Amino acid sequence: MRIEISGTHFPLETLGPGRRLGVWLQGCPLACAGCMSRHTWAPGGGTGSSVRELLDLWRDALDRGAQGLTVSGGEPLEQARALEEFLAGADRLRDEAARARGVRDGPRPDFLVYTGYEQEEWDPPRLRALRHADAVIAGRFRIAEPTGLVWRGSANQRLLPRTALGRERYAPHLGRRSTGRAVEIVVEPGQEPGEAPTAHLLGVPARGELVFYERWLEGNGLRLRGRSWRP
Repeated sequence: MRIEISGTHFPLETLGPGRRLGVWLQGCPLACAGCMSRHTWAPGGGTGSSVRELLDLWRDALDRGAQGLTVSGGEPLEQARALEEFLAGADRLRDEAARARGVRDGPRPDFLVYTGYEQEEWDPPRLRALRHADAVIAGRFRIAEPTGLVWRGSANQRLLPRTALGRERYAPHLGRRSTGRAVEIVVEPGQEPGEAPTAHLLGVPARGELVFYERWLEGNGLRLRGRSWRP
């Protein structure tokens, strides 16, 4: 099955506990004011991939000790059927990895999905897509409602454990405030000769923190020509 993505990264350490594979899906009709990821809004604006290719990335991440998988966007539930297939396959692979290690009851990687849709908006296709999600962070981003809660961009967003693993892994974080690094910066060189590098800010910055990172990048020789958080 085809799936449109904005990007992937491993290891990601700012969107969920531990070292994780991050997958950002492309396309979002919600267009929340103040979103830092406007480049993920347009359908067709990402990279065409397949569920099989993403599962290969997840298999590799498991081999490298991944402790979890985070799916964000964009709006993942806009590609509900592909997300359902991806998470079902990822669940099979984590079970296979546990059996290969001879571990039946040991720690398992968890799946965290971000969505701007509230629970009451989860129709049957969206619910099926989230069947294997251990936890979901749900709700529109509201720029006027800042929060210090870890992994959430605004105070209305809820962290919802959905499985026994999710409750075990995320119960300590339901009311935990963010401490330490909230954003990691990944710089990728241009793919063509003379093409400028691209900086990715991965995580949930606090209010005003994006300006700090703009200045930090410029101070380290990377002047931003465009910013995904500005129209």
